[in-house]
Amino acid sequence: MSLLRSIKREYTTIKTLKGLLNWTKGLESDATIIVADDIEATIDKYASNVAIRFEGGLTTFEELDARANKVANWALGKGLKAGDAVALFMENRPEYISIWFGLSKIGVISGLINHNLSDKTLAHCINVANAKMVITGAEQDQAMASVDGQLEGAPKVWTLGGETLGGETGGDLKTELIAVSDKRPDRSHRAHLRGGDVCMYVYTSGTTGMPKAAKLTQSRLRGMMRTFIAPCGFSARDRIYVTLPLYHSTGGVCAVGMALMTGGSMVLRRKFSASQFWDDVADQGVTVITYIGELCRYLLNQPVHPKETAHKIKAGFGNGLRPDIWQQFVDRFHVPKLVEFYGSTEGNVSFVNVDGTIGAVGRMPSYLKNTFAHVAFVKFDVAEEAPVRNAAGFCMPADLNEPGEALGKMGDEAATRFEGYNNAASTEKKILRDVFETGDAWFRTGDLMKKDALGYIYFVDRIGDTFRWKGENVSTNEVAEIASNAPGIATANVYGVSVPGTDGRAGMAAITTLGDVDYDGLHAWFAERLPKYAIPLFIRVQKEAETTGTFKYRKVDLVKEGFDPHAVSEPIWYFDPESGKYEPLTPDAYETLKSGAVRF
Repeated sequence: MSLLRSIKREYTTIKTLKGLLNWTKGLESDATIIVADDIEATIDKYASNVAIRFEGGLTTFEELDARANKVANWALGKGLKAGDAVALFMENRPEYISIWFGLSKIGVISGLINHNLSDKTLAHCINVANAKMVITGAEQDQAMASVDGQLEGAPKVWTLGGETLGGETGGDLKTELIAVSDKRPDRSHRAHLRGGDVCMYVYTSGTTGMPKAAKLTQSRLRGMMRTFIAPCGFSARDRIYVTLPLYHSTGGVCAVGMALMTGGSMVLRRKFSASQFWDDVADQGVTVITYIGELCRYLLNQPVHPKETAHKIKAGFGNGLRPDIWQQFVDRFHVPKLVEFYGSTEGNVSFVNVDGTIGAVGRMPSYLKNTFAHVAFVKFDVAEEAPVRNAAGFCMPADLNEPGEALGKMGDEAATRFEGYNNAASTEKKILRDVFETGDAWFRTGDLMKKDALGYIYFVDRIGDTFRWKGENVSTNEVAEIASNAPGIATANVYGVSVPGTDGRAGMAAITTLGDVDYDGLHAWFAERLPKYAIPLFIRVQKEAETTGTFKYRKVDLVKEGFDPHAVSEPIWYFDPESGKYEPLTPDAYETLKSGAVRF
């Protein structure tokens, strides 16, 4: 049986990767075919197919093209040209896609900005893109008002349904587009562009600082839009459910791209709703879903839904699915295939789990060593937060099953290029030099990962999240997986905090609850499942987890506030060595901890 499983695994891997390579060939930096060409080719073939299903309305590919053409012709009339940038700051809606597609027809770069931002962070994102104008939606009036006086170059603000309150007023875009031609602009406006030219800026989530504008070239974008077609078996007959924000690469590029490259349909929603997820999926005939972060856990925490297995889903893709709930999700909701992947918007290290091995983000089988020749895992010092170097000054490869930082050697080919950010200093921080030989340059993923004997790759933790306590390395990701399964705990966000009189950082978990938590017995429950040094010493109880728009946990403010009851209004519990259980952290107890009198 083991031999049969092995044969099936290799067959699945080879077949799927062959399909993936067929979809992603021809993506060189000097390629003359760019994103707009790809989408127009799909439109010409599937003009009458429904491209977008949104709130009861249908948009065919022909209609999508006509709307995008209006945007392109309007932008030309406003003096925009290839290489200029426009900040797209809008909620999920069909026009979002037609706007960036239309701008791409004339080579204008779209900066896809998180629609939840405001004030300094929003202004930063607009400014770092050197945006000539800003296009907003009906829900961004207040946010735009908050950046008044902070925008560089006085970009005009155009809105679809809102009021232009910030920046230099442009006007109502919907009215402007009425009289504009819906014929395709001449291809000469983009004829000089090549695969290596920038098509789009997608921003990092900003969990550890201001967001950075990652450059997505035409070739890179084409690849991302095609990557999951073969692994998910997606075709013109399929429908993908898009609940993730369109400003994010997983939902707005990979998921949307599957439809735009194949003639399939996207079922678009303004935002994710756990309570309405299965109604949408079943009623709309969805065949493929996309997920990220804790979305799957949110669904598992919902009561049983009558339609949660009455669907046509054949596959799902995404990242951040923790191993502790992977099988639960598959079994409960009858989703036959989940394609977990690893990769950053800007990086040159990526993996795809094509055979469903639980917990793995991908695989580097020995027979594909040339494909992954640019990827390395190097020994890492968690305390110093830097790769370990030998006497000669070079990094050392991590052993099998040893966590190490994942690096990608930078080169000129599509798979190895690191385009960086629209900021030279931010770009340089992500490059590690003289890694294995003098003069080489490698992209730093900032992630600790490990590889097993079969070549499967497992995500361990973000660098900076892993911390040392009692002389041991503690992975916040691994502790969070355990903590989120404790009775009464719905989600757990784990991080390290400084404790007076101790070295390293102690574990703290910000949790949300689902029912009652037995704090008297919680530490004992942890002790059965975690080594002593990894058990959180502090528990912070939140009504809602602090996450980004793509469900990544925010930790910066949590770490800064620590366990100070004067800075935190939410309940905090701490492990009392004397009682052997968690106790409420009162101001008096906090002062005792500050004095260093408590010995953990």
